[in-house]
Amino acid sequence: MVNQLVLGAGLIGGALAQRLIARGDHVTLGTRSGTTVPGATALKVDASDAAAVTEAARGAETIFVCTNPPYTDWATDWPPIFDAVIAAARDSGAALVLMGNLYAYGAPAGAMTEDSPLATTEKKGLVRKAGWEKALAAHQRGEIRVTEVRASDYFGPGAAGMSTHLGGGFFEPLLASKTARVVGDPALDHGWSFLPDIATTLIAAADYTGEWGRPWHVPSASLPRTEIVRQINERWGVTGKVARTPQWSLKLLGAVVPIMREVSASSYQFEMPFVIDSAETQQLLGVSATPWDEALETTVNSFRKNAAVK
Repeated sequence: MVNQLVLGAGLIGGALAQRLIARGDHVTLGTRSGTTVPGATALKVDASDAAAVTEAARGAETIFVCTNPPYTDWATDWPPIFDAVIAAARDSGAALVLMGNLYAYGAPAGAMTEDSPLATTEKKGLVRKAGWEKALAAHQRGEIRVTEVRASDYFGPGAAGMSTHLGGGFFEPLLASKTARVVGDPALDHGWSFLPDIATTLIAAADYTGEWGRPWHVPSASLPRTEIVRQINERWGVTGKVARTPQWSLKLLGAVVPIMREVSASSYQFEMPFVIDSAETQQLLGVSATPWDEALETTVNSFRKNAAVK
């Protein structure tokens, strides 16, 4: 039986653990609190503690890093996590698969590919860029095997929170025939990564037998939120609307709500087309996006079910 270490039990880490277990792997799920999912071995571990992560990774095929500190803590929390997991991969011999995002690319001139330059100037993007480059340098020295799976903004059952742009704050008002207030221009194309497709890509990246030391892009849908609203109204018989939150309002909120300050800082992603190209990943890893209609129906029905329970 293959042993796997998954750090983080959120929507991505939890789903990944379940998928690995379903295919017959033994999964140790490491979190600060000892959270687990059925079939996994729960382990209390601080992802920034190199010795503890190394011990947890002994005998593991892969270390999947799916932990994600709060937006407000990225600058302080991510660097020691990167240091710890790189050390753990080096000392345990486990491969390292990082769950990443598109922040390091900055403001794109077109669709972002796996070869697009990491040109960000925004603080959170610089944190992710530095972490990837440190891990890549260790790979190039022959110390570890590393890859990073990059997703766009995720959506799916359970997705919520102030930094989730296609989550409860979007779907719930629409299903009540109200107005969803969003960051940026809702008429612009944007990439949306379905949570199950993220787990699929993480596993495919870990199983890849070709050259490592490179990123992969999660196959994702690209469409404007105005179109998503139209589809929801048509398919579920509601009359929801979408409207942008003014930039001045975001900045005002950011002055008193720290997480909104970080949302505002990365709001440029919604002021231009922000599209992820995954053609190379699809070709080399053999993965594809869940059909949009199916992903949307699964997501909307989960929020409808939650509304019925309340």
